Amino acid sequence: MNTLPATTDDRLIWDTWLSSYRLPIMTVADEVGTFAELTAQPLTTEQLAQRLSVGARALGIHLGALAALGFVERHEGRWRATAATRTWLHPQAPGYQGPLLYGYRQSQPLHAQLLATLRPEVKAEAHVSAAAEWERGELTPARAQGLTAYMNAHSLAAAKAVGAQPLFAEVRRLLDVGGGSAIFSIEIAKAQPDLRATVLEIATVCAEADRYIAAAGQTSRVRTQAVNMFTQPWPQGHDAHFLSNILHDWSDETCRMLVRKSFEALPAGGRIVLHEMLMHDDGCGPWPAAAFSLLMLLGTRGRQYSLPDLRGFLEPAGFTGIEAFSTGGGYYSLVVARKP
Repeated sequence: MNTLPATTDDRLIWDTWLSSYRLPIMTVADEVGTFAELTAQPLTTEQLAQRLSVGARALGIHLGALAALGFVERHEGRWRATAATRTWLHPQAPGYQGPLLYGYRQSQPLHAQLLATLRPEVKAEAHVSAAAEWERGELTPARAQGLTAYMNAHSLAAAKAVGAQPLFAEVRRLLDVGGGSAIFSIEIAKAQPDLRATVLEIATVCAEADRYIAAAGQTSRVRTQAVNMFTQPWPQGHDAHFLSNILHDWSDETCRMLVRKSFEALPAGGRIVLHEMLMHDDGCGPWPAAAFSLLMLLGTRGRQYSLPDLRGFLEPAGFTGIEAFSTGGGYYSLVVARKP
């Protein structure tokens, strides 16, 4: 089999995958009255949530996606419908496109699921989530196998890009927190011959990661350690902690707790490295991050965070020197901070 030159740019896959949220986020907003309210006057997220009788947290995630698509805009903390929305999506506008959208409310499963995030009383097909089992450390072997394969697939390109980052040349002992299949540790170890990595995971995921590590020929450089990152102490002796797609799974409160645990386990001068798809500072897109945030809303307890959001977790824990930069791997960035 001939092999083509490798790339770390998987945006084609992400763009196609996340496009499934474009229509249902619009039809949900049309149904609950978002466009009509934001045509009448600019409102904060909390004000709009009160007028629509929906949850403010979920509504904020919806609005970020709608802003990324150009349906709403935000200035000084208040949302307003754009000119196109006022023309085509206000129920009293002569150009209202509601009749075009009505049928898709029934035919799009994601419409019911996204509507249910705003209105929990709405019955929707259950969106698969393993958040509770993961938090308890109780994933079955079969569930762990499927989820690990899923995460490994969507991290392949990103891991290659992370492995190429020069910051890891200064790291000798890396703790890969919630490292899943170990794909990031494997790629970082391949690029840095003096680095050794430990993948911290629950036991059933460690068993899966061990298979991936062996297949990559990295058993002498990468190992697993069964630890529940929520309830058990983190191992010490590592000069950097790497968390990829971890914080976006959890609430602000849980994120603060995880960051504090990292700070406590790191030595002075140690670094925390967060690998996330960042929202813009104002929460208005970009679309890939905003759509990924909708996925988090459906299947986890989290959302995609902005750099100011992450700074709000890191600085109170004691971290300093916070910086962010793109990895060149699709839409991902690294946020790096140091323990003084």
